[in-house]
Amino acid sequence: MKRTAISISLAIMIGCASCASNASQKETTDETAPFQEKHRPQIHFSPKEHWMNDPNGMVYYEGEYHLFYQHYPEASVWGPMHWGHAVSEDLVHWEHLPIALYPDSLGYIFSGSAVVDWRNTSGLGTKGNPPLIAFFTYHDPKKEQAHDIRVESQGMAYSSDKGRTWTKYAQNPVLQNPGIGDFRDPKVFWHEPSGKWIMAVTAGQTIRLYGSPDCLNWTYLSDFGEGRGCHDGVWECPDLFPLGVKGSDETKWVLIVNINPGGPAGGSATQYFVGDFDGSSFTSEQEETLWMDHGKDNYAGVTWSDAPNGRRILIGWMNNWQYAGEKPCETWSGAATFPRDLGLVKEDSRYLLVSEPVREIRNLYGETVRIDGTRIEHIVPLSDKISFGKAPIELKLTFGQEEAVGSPASRYGIRLKNGKGEHITIGYDNTDKLFYVDRTNAVGEVFSDKYASLHVCPYTADTPEMEWHLLIDVASVELFAAEGRVVFTNTFYPSTPFDRIELFSEDGTTRLLSGSVTELKSIWDNQ
Repeated sequence: MKRTAISISLAIMIGCASCASNASQKETTDETAPFQEKHRPQIHFSPKEHWMNDPNGMVYYEGEYHLFYQHYPEASVWGPMHWGHAVSEDLVHWEHLPIALYPDSLGYIFSGSAVVDWRNTSGLGTKGNPPLIAFFTYHDPKKEQAHDIRVESQGMAYSSDKGRTWTKYAQNPVLQNPGIGDFRDPKVFWHEPSGKWIMAVTAGQTIRLYGSPDCLNWTYLSDFGEGRGCHDGVWECPDLFPLGVKGSDETKWVLIVNINPGGPAGGSATQYFVGDFDGSSFTSEQEETLWMDHGKDNYAGVTWSDAPNGRRILIGWMNNWQYAGEKPCETWSGAATFPRDLGLVKEDSRYLLVSEPVREIRNLYGETVRIDGTRIEHIVPLSDKISFGKAPIELKLTFGQEEAVGSPASRYGIRLKNGKGEHITIGYDNTDKLFYVDRTNAVGEVFSDKYASLHVCPYTADTPEMEWHLLIDVASVELFAAEGRVVFTNTFYPSTPFDRIELFSEDGTTRLLSGSVTELKSIWDNQ
């Protein structure tokens, strides 16, 4: 059969603040206005200005989610690292706070974590006012220049005023370098069964575990990772936590390991291991390498400490080290992924991590338009049914197997486009049994030879229905499919905003059972 593209045109503007408006839309916003610059995310956290990379120190305390992040406050490129700081009551609306941690004589402030010392084991607070404790990596540029392998050590700081001000521990570092070149990114948590604090820190291409009764004095426990998973790059930003297995009383431990390079889409990415932790050692029978996200723009993701109601919430850096400093953004650089609730499912003998956007996204909901079920084989304009005009939006679609009329499509999915031929395609391949994202034509200005790329995730769709959940911002798309088993995060930078969405079907027909498009309000409306 001759290959044809059958499209449903959803005439929804997916543009940034520079989109052209019509009589039913608001007037365009000056691209130089704060949080309205070209390509500036509207539902994803980003710094007020200048450079951001890894999220750090996420902790929940007294009704606030704290988000720290790697930050260079003097330019929109990487530089001497500080900890930027923001807080939120609902994970979507953020208040920017002053820089929390500055470099000092021991080095730059690299990635780490934060905890509430509820028992005041450290003695740095009181039982009535437990301290917040931040753990971070010191990266010493003087040692680096001297080619001393002991460049990195672990430091800490504490706060007694809900994280508004921080005091560095006078006897830093609390964990000296044992003679390892890449020794960084401490993730700390309290392990109740063994009655001690646990620190997971990357040590070359393994994860090293330490224990402490008081956050101050640390003892080596064990290593994990030799010969396990992907070792094509440096291991970074670990996280270790328990998760209940859906539909059972079983609990397993998940070890997240970020790696750069070596990701399935090229460059930086996040792998994970599922196993058991006994208070000293993490073990896993997992043989294959499993990836949290098959897109190209989700890295350094870790989870919040003390999240309420037992939730395990993750946020990552929406970027890739292959081109992080080359993006077409001037006043700011870097953003976070949308926060995600994590879960665990078991399929045969495999345990798989699943994720979905946090339910607090509902706080951004505006108008919703329902999409009737249809057989995708001709154009169905929807512009007359939609009163809202531009990104960000949430798109939910349920696809079903095509019935006896016609042959099933070889590929189907969604394409975001503009009038200049630029586009990004998110699809499912029925022949090769995989999801894919093709952004080879998703930029207006070539800024890196690593950006234009095709990303895939093998998955056999063996259910009669398939739900797709997409978050589309002015310069990114996040896909959650197969009940969160399949996740892609990808940015895009077209010369003019993508102003159409097309559902497509190739070499046959596809049935859309139902769908909806929901307007998402900007998180910066009150800035």
